[in-house]
Amino acid sequence: MTTFLSPEVLAGLEEARMRGWQKSNRLRVEAGPQSHAVLRAWDNGFALPAGAAPHLRGLVDLYDGARHLKRCLIVASEDDGQEIRFELKVVNEASGEQPVDFERPDDAPVALIGDA
Repeated sequence: MTTFLSPEVLAGLEEARMRGWQKSNRLRVEAGPQSHAVLRAWDNGFALPAGAAPHLRGLVDLYDGARHLKRCLIVASEDDGQEIRFELKVVNEASGEQPVDFERPDDAPVALIGDA
């Protein structure tokens, strides 16, 4: 049995699907002062909504909520009318620690106790 839906019903279902996905997704990309919600993400790229996002390129930061995940060099690869897909060309993973220019010994103390 084949079921046919009108174009209006299909458009409404697609809009509801996108709205639900955006509520549950915390990923966002920041390019300078602009911030855009990410629709989908995969190993070497991500997608943004076509109407809400410009054609970004260059250096951007990818966040999961408030946690900085990575700094990426991106280019737009595809635009299908509903979403724009971006490819990650260079990825620098963000870490929670400050970089140091010396080797830390394994048995180094974590804190110093001073005189009271």
